[in-house]
Amino acid sequence: MQNTVTQPVTFTGVGLHSGQPVQMTVRPAAPGTGIWFRRTDVTDRDPMLPARYDAVNQSPLCTLLENGDGTTLSTVEHIMAALAGCGIHNAQIDVDGPEVPILDGSSAQFVRELLTAGLEPQDAPVQVIEVLKPVEVRKGDAWARLTPADELRIDFHIDFAVAAIGVQEKHLRMANGAFVRELSDSRTFCLRSEVDWMQENGLALGGVAGENAVVFDGALVESGKGLRHMDEPVRHKMLDALGDLALAGAPLLAHYTGHRAGHGITNDLLRALFSRPDAYRIVTCDTAMMDRLPGAGVHLDEVPAIL
Repeated sequence: MQNTVTQPVTFTGVGLHSGQPVQMTVRPAAPGTGIWFRRTDVTDRDPMLPARYDAVNQSPLCTLLENGDGTTLSTVEHIMAALAGCGIHNAQIDVDGPEVPILDGSSAQFVRELLTAGLEPQDAPVQVIEVLKPVEVRKGDAWARLTPADELRIDFHIDFAVAAIGVQEKHLRMANGAFVRELSDSRTFCLRSEVDWMQENGLALGGVAGENAVVFDGALVESGKGLRHMDEPVRHKMLDALGDLALAGAPLLAHYTGHRAGHGITNDLLRALFSRPDAYRIVTCDTAMMDRLPGAGVHLDEVPAIL
């Protein structure tokens, strides 16, 4: 059974890159609609953007969607992760600017307010994308892979030459609310040198350490009240991966492994998968499959408390 939101849910914040105020409203949508974004500030061309891998215009800083008329929307990965993690299949998301609000740099507020509003079950079956053969992409020393599995699993490994991060890895079965409990509160992060460069070049104007990003400077951690998890960086990488994988257009039954992978590599991986008709099939969920999806049985009390 598909799900949508019971009522419009509005979020207000700033864009990470522009620092400008932005409002976003997640609205109910009919069964089979999927996820669509609408730029409410765009009136001279098509404002609609499908939440799909083939609408991604790759950017090194975030996941950016672009339609055929040149309308763009950036930083969609955190809200996409929240929708996937809550089991929301259909929604129209209105945004009054070029970026999704960054909020605290994680998906926790999205998840909390969506679950507080509640989900509306819809009388329509859920279709999933079942990976049948391994697919892998590489770029330098970074790579990502999809292999067959009967549920979505995410393994991630990072290796930074920064004392406060270093080598981190984590493995999660994404079934039954694992995203909400384990990953949803993990914030975006970057290095102090990267922040300085971006701000000098008119970017990351909305990124303030401790409010919506964790900034690492050698052995120092600039994050207000400190890290939410000792391995918060790799958890956030997994959050991003779930959001980017949600652009497949349907839940995945697959084992995703990422090594130093970013948004571009995950998008390349989806493009590689769908270029090989023998590597996947679309199937209708039975009850057992539904119970293994990331949003199955999620409860509001599973959302981590943010101090």
